[in-house]
Amino acid sequence: MTKSYSLDLRRRVARFVEAGHSCHEAARHFEVSVAFVVRLMATYRATGSLAAKPEGGWRYSKLDPHRDFLIRRVTEANDITMPQLAAELLALGTKVTPASISHWFIRQGYSFKKNAAGQRTRSLRRASGARALARQAPAAHAPGAASARLSR
Repeated sequence: MTKSYSLDLRRRVARFVEAGHSCHEAARHFEVSVAFVVRLMATYRATGSLAAKPEGGWRYSKLDPHRDFLIRRVTEANDITMPQLAAELLALGTKVTPASISHWFIRQGYSFKKNAAGQRTRSLRRASGARALARQAPAAHAPGAASARLSR
């Protein structure tokens, strides 16, 4: 996200326009966009303030009113899927995608897809092949080592 222009620059731009120059002239003079100067002056004339609007903060989610329901459902049926939750919410009159439910849970500090040991439940993307087995096998020529034989 971009950073807001400083209050000092905003004051200088406003003084320049208030002195009788156009917004286009102010934009050229201070090397900013015309849109910035036009919006700045419109806000200044409406509110009298040159301060930047606050950024970030709390975001509203249409799932927030259903917080108790979602947490209760996940607690009751810990193997429930996001599409099933989306279908149940649709029955209550709230249409959401399974991905948005997942994002909401993550923002609330919940995580899923882990078993009791804390490991991911999905399988490895690539099974260990002969090279991985060869690295694990003892060297054939090492003293006291048995020869390793790989089979498919």
